[in-house]
Amino acid sequence: MKQPAPEYHITLDGRDLTTKIAPELVSLSLSESRGDEADTLDIVVNDSEGKLAIPERGAVLRVSFGWSDTGVVDKGAFTIDEVEHSGAPDILTIRARSASMTKEMGERREASWHGETIGSIVRKIAGRHSLKPAVADALAKILIPHIDQTHESDMSFLTRLSKRYDAVMNVKDSNLLFMPIGHGTSASGKTLASVELTRASGDHHRYHVAERENYAGVRAHYHTTGRAKRKSVVVGGENNHSIKVLPETYATEAEARAAATAELNRTQRSQATMSYTLALGRPDLYPEIPVYLNGFKPVIDDQSWLAKRVLHTLADGGYTTQLDLEMRDDPTSDRHRSHFRKNPK
Repeated sequence: MKQPAPEYHITLDGRDLTTKIAPELVSLSLSESRGDEADTLDIVVNDSEGKLAIPERGAVLRVSFGWSDTGVVDKGAFTIDEVEHSGAPDILTIRARSASMTKEMGERREASWHGETIGSIVRKIAGRHSLKPAVADALAKILIPHIDQTHESDMSFLTRLSKRYDAVMNVKDSNLLFMPIGHGTSASGKTLASVELTRASGDHHRYHVAERENYAGVRAHYHTTGRAKRKSVVVGGENNHSIKVLPETYATEAEARAAATAELNRTQRSQATMSYTLALGRPDLYPEIPVYLNGFKPVIDDQSWLAKRVLHTLADGGYTTQLDLEMRDDPTSDRHRSHFRKNPK
C-alpha cells in the first residue's frame, strides 16, 4: 500500500508558489502559540542555482498543509518581516508572523480606562485595529473600575490584563481573542474537540514535574478606601510557609482576588509539563486543544493535558508535530485521576 505523503500549499500575495518552491524546500515550520506571541512561519529553501527572488518585507504568505490522503488544513496568513540569504551553498530563509498582528498594536500609547468592562475594552481596541473581538461572556462582564495604560502598547496592555484574569489574549485570523485559558475554542469560535494520543503515535517525549512552583496559595494586596494600610487576600491554602506573594498592589479586593486566582492556576498548570513529538504530523491540532495520553506512565495517562504550543515541521520528506502540554490539576493529587481518565483502548 502506498504511504500518504506530506502536502502543502504556499501563496505569496495571492500567487501560488508551491510548484516553484517544492523542488528546493529545505524545511517549513509553523509555531502556533497560545499566548501573546504571534504565530511564526519559517520557510527555508535551497537557492544554489540562484533562481529565487528575495521577497519584500510586508508581503503576505498564506500556507496550508496536511497529507495527500486526507487533504490540507488552512493555517492562515502571515506577513513577512525577516529575510536572510546566506551561502555557500546559497540558502534563502523567510520568517513571517501572523498577518493580523498589526504593527500599530505594538506602538506605545497613553490611556486611562474608567468604569469599563473587559468586553468594552477589548471591543474598543479591536475596533482601533480593524479586528473582530472574540471575548468569553464570563470575562466580558467583568468591570474594571480603573486601569492605566501608561506608555504601553495595546498588545502589552491586553497581555497584562489577560494575565490578571488567567485568560488567553492573542490575534489570529483577524480575531482579537480574549478567552479563559482552557476554554477549548479556536480563534474563530469553533469548539476544539479533545484528542487522545497514544505512545505509538510518537517517537519522542519528555515529562517533567517540579516542586519549585508548588504553592499552597497566593496572596495579593489591595488598597482600601480611606485607609492608609494595605489589606490582602489569599487564594488557596493558608500555609504561610507555602504562599506566593504578588508584588503589585491592586485597586480593589476583587482585582486582587482575580490576580491571585490567576497566578495560583498558572503555578498549578506549570508544575507538570509534557513535550510530545508525533511521528505523523496532525494539522488539526491547535493551542488550547484538550489532550489525553495513553500508553505512558500512569501519572501521565491519568492527567488531563492542555496544548500550550504546537510546532508543525515539514522537512526531509516528512511531517511531524510537536506538542508542548501543561497539566490542568496538581500532579501530586489523586482527585483528577478518576475524573479525567479516558477509558483505555
